[in-house]
Amino acid sequence: MFFLKRKDYKSRWRYWLAFLFISSLTFCLWLGDVPLITKRLQLGIVRAQSPDASQLMQQGLEFYQTGDLKAAIERWEKALNIYQQNKNVAAEAIVRENLALVYHEIGQSEQAIIQWQQVIAYYRRVGNLQRVGRSLTELAQVYSSLGQPIKAIALLCNPDASDNCSSESALQIAQMHKDFIGEAAALGSLGDANRLRGNYLLTITNLEKSLAIANKLNIPELRVSVFNSLANAHISQALVKYRRADSATQSGDDEVAKKLVDEAQQQDSQALKYLRQSIEIASSQNDVAGEMRSHLRIIPLYYRNNANTEAANSLQQTINLLERLPESRRRVYATIDLVRLLQPVARGTASSRISCIQPDASSKATVLLEQAVAIADKIKDFRAESFALGELGHIYECRQEYSQALLITNKAILVAEQGLKARDSLYLWEWQTGRIFKALFKTSEAISAYQRAINIIDTIRRDILTANRDIQFDFRDTIEPIYRELVGLKLSLEEPQKTANKSLVSKDSNNITSILQTMDSLKLAELQNYFGNDCIIEPLPQGNLEKFTYANTAFLNTIILEDRVTIIVTLPNGKNRWNSISISRQNFIDTINQFRRSLEDRGDELSGYDTTIAKQIYQWLIEPFAEEFQQLDIKTLIFVQDGILRSVPMATLYDGEKYLIQKYGIATIPSINLTDIQPLNRQKLRLLALGLTVDAKIDNNTYQPLSDVDTEIDGVLDSIPGKKLLNDDFNSDRLKTELDKQAYSIIHIATHGEFDTGLENTFIVTGKNPTTGKNQKLSFNELEGLIRKFTSNNQVLELLTLTACETAAGDERSALGLAGVAIQAGAKSTLASLWAIPDNSTAQIAISFYKKLLNNPNISKAEALQSAQIELITKGGQFTHPAYWSPLILIGNWL
Repeated sequence: MFFLKRKDYKSRWRYWLAFLFISSLTFCLWLGDVPLITKRLQLGIVRAQSPDASQLMQQGLEFYQTGDLKAAIERWEKALNIYQQNKNVAAEAIVRENLALVYHEIGQSEQAIIQWQQVIAYYRRVGNLQRVGRSLTELAQVYSSLGQPIKAIALLCNPDASDNCSSESALQIAQMHKDFIGEAAALGSLGDANRLRGNYLLTITNLEKSLAIANKLNIPELRVSVFNSLANAHISQALVKYRRADSATQSGDDEVAKKLVDEAQQQDSQALKYLRQSIEIASSQNDVAGEMRSHLRIIPLYYRNNANTEAANSLQQTINLLERLPESRRRVYATIDLVRLLQPVARGTASSRISCIQPDASSKATVLLEQAVAIADKIKDFRAESFALGELGHIYECRQEYSQALLITNKAILVAEQGLKARDSLYLWEWQTGRIFKALFKTSEAISAYQRAINIIDTIRRDILTANRDIQFDFRDTIEPIYRELVGLKLSLEEPQKTANKSLVSKDSNNITSILQTMDSLKLAELQNYFGNDCIIEPLPQGNLEKFTYANTAFLNTIILEDRVTIIVTLPNGKNRWNSISISRQNFIDTINQFRRSLEDRGDELSGYDTTIAKQIYQWLIEPFAEEFQQLDIKTLIFVQDGILRSVPMATLYDGEKYLIQKYGIATIPSINLTDIQPLNRQKLRLLALGLTVDAKIDNNTYQPLSDVDTEIDGVLDSIPGKKLLNDDFNSDRLKTELDKQAYSIIHIATHGEFDTGLENTFIVTGKNPTTGKNQKLSFNELEGLIRKFTSNNQVLELLTLTACETAAGDERSALGLAGVAIQAGAKSTLASLWAIPDNSTAQIAISFYKKLLNNPNISKAEALQSAQIELITKGGQFTHPAYWSPLILIGNWL
């Protein structure tokens, strides 16, 4: 047994998070997973009808088998032209199937989709429904690989309200025609799609049904595929639990953290079981590629559970298998994966993407990568060659042989530029170039390289940030550091940090502006990454950042770097001021997490709230600019927060006499360029109130009744006319119906809600489904879809209020989700709680907020919230504690 002893759990989950997706980028690139349908490239039906085309088809197959996929595609496209000229539609469909499979394998998903759609249309015309069903499954797999599981599920099942599949879906077609292979494939693909959506219970159910059919049919390839999918499902669940353990530890709840780590290790154990079975079957069938894929998946599991002997054995077997693979794209990407797994990532490593292997493994890595480069060059695969060269350049970077590293990295760039489909690797190699120049103290050249990397990311952002869920997790290793390192380089051009706690004027105003633009681009990328491919986030056309000024309003941009925290303030006169605090990123995060815990802890109500940390953070973030705020008569502070700072309310900072909210109206915006700045339209305000007053049960978790929701909703409807849907009347169908028939400018939701690190575990709790009698989870993707449809009909949603939601303490990404929900839903502003507010203080603040907003036409939303919170503070007693009045924050448009 190789699992950790209990006392080791705290350090191991950090190590696991650092290591988990070390290879996720190239795992995604190596699209060679054993298919859920036993795919056979087809030739027979076309041979007798066109000898020339038949010969081309045969040549294409031979090239495919040797790994030269480009040549295979060329031959099949020529064959396709011949069949089109001869109007041989049946043969044309077969060629398109082959092309679709290979296009998907090389990552040209758009072409694969086009081919499958034409294949499906043909089989529908001729009435071959079995082939329709199988082709629908193939198309669904392409959509899943693109990070679009909703589209995949629609093709595979398209469930109705009772979760019954549509008769036009792949699964129903297979079942109706007793196509057991097609049924197993559809179930397996459905399981994979549900995994991408975070619906793990349904994932396991789908996959176990698929496995039962595969076992009955005794098809080894299908069993290997399902075992791998089951392993992936358990690995994904382990990841979620490790992340939650991280949050629990950050919030000081070691008991919960330990429980979550134990549960995560149980998921790891299940994944290991399935991967071992997969390896055994693949080995018995002499399936070299399948066996190797399973080894590459199992090695990280061994590493993170301290099973280094097993990892070493698996590594050696993988090296042996690698030599048996034909010289192909698959072998190149497998080599890159293998190189990154030659040893575990060192504990405490911040970024797995740029971590360095030890010298004793470096020479072996060099040999393997040089072989991979030669293979990719031989088969003219620019994308594979670019990745292999880039990885080889990184080896030399780690050795500090910078001249050679730069030479090879430049080759990777040149090769990537030769093929349009290889350009998605360019940002990695420009980043690598920037790191090398930085190490050589060539700051100007480094900045130029980093800027090129970011320009490329901005161009292909939607593709690389949403294409695969593993890549989404990998964002913090492969995307985010590029932005932060560039900002650090640009800040180094400013004056050295000073000792006096005063703001600084930039030496070059354009430099500060470019820093703000870089951070705003990062925030856009973060939100796109968090919400995934079903969310389209585009900047609003409202001018340059330097023109983003408002009377009596200051904008505070916070930037957290490895060795400092920088605050850049934009004043109403358009001038920028800045200040930096010399503090390590981890120490700063620890302080903010301690602050968050103190805000939620009501144990000190009798003795009074200890403002020590609140004073410290005030001195860091506000005090350097306080004098200028006073001189310019600043009344409102707008925070553009970075990282962990999103998880705490700035209203609670303390200057020694007053909380910040007692001096300024406060709001947070996720990004300057994503904020719709238009004054509140008070004409014909109408409010839809949704709430849950009774207890609810979701996934074995019980949510306690919210006893004051009745009071809260009745109170807000006294101020603003509208309608309420409570308890079982509050569900997605009723919400959709209501939004379809009536315009609302405010949606007020008073129910339990959770924001998690991943969007798949971010939801609100609704009433019971009339069919199942069970409470429902309304995901924020689903909520966004309902509201987005509403706002697309020229309806303006001024405000979305969420008064009982919680973000995990210490979890930067859960707070990011809260910050971005208004943007995704198309609401101008969000009023939301960072944690569940005790007693009836939520109702008091919400009711007061709406009254002030309606009765005073000159008050902004930020000022209305400020007034409502001050009102509660002045009541005295327990309400002076920030736990009661501070969790509600205003996000987005503050006017």
